[in-house]
Amino acid sequence: MTTTQRRGRRAMMTPQEIDAFLGGQRTCRVATSGPDGRPHLSPLWFVWDGTALWLYSLVRSRRWADLRRDPRVAVLVDDGEEYGELRGAELSGLARRVGEAPRVGAPCLELDTPERLFARKYFGGDTMPHDGRHAWLRLTPDAIASWDFRKLPRRLRP
Repeated sequence: MTTTQRRGRRAMMTPQEIDAFLGGQRTCRVATSGPDGRPHLSPLWFVWDGTALWLYSLVRSRRWADLRRDPRVAVLVDDGEEYGELRGAELSGLARRVGEAPRVGAPCLELDTPERLFARKYFGGDTMPHDGRHAWLRLTPDAIASWDFRKLPRRLRP
């Protein structure tokens, strides 16, 4: 994974800051490419395990169809209201399906950690409910670009 970036180094997050930020946010925006090349952007819940971003997607969605055809994806997680508070991370790479699709809960060792993290984050427990409509995608990012404008000197903020 590449976390270096040419522009905005002054506002770039450290790997530890990225981990804390991604661990604390609830919603990401997933960008895929449609069959005609047009982008498709959709919000989604996710978990970050320190290495990969795990997306729990409806299998009957445009996003799922796009990623089956072309696994390239960009994901944006951001936060902040005022300019000086803005922070975020863009992760890009290939999204790969993990486990059964749709997921009904068959044992899958690789999904133990993301399902536990997801259940705690969104359902307040350790048990992941399976509805037979969603499945897991794992994005191990090739690149991460990040920013935290709170790091900028006040004189550089509008």
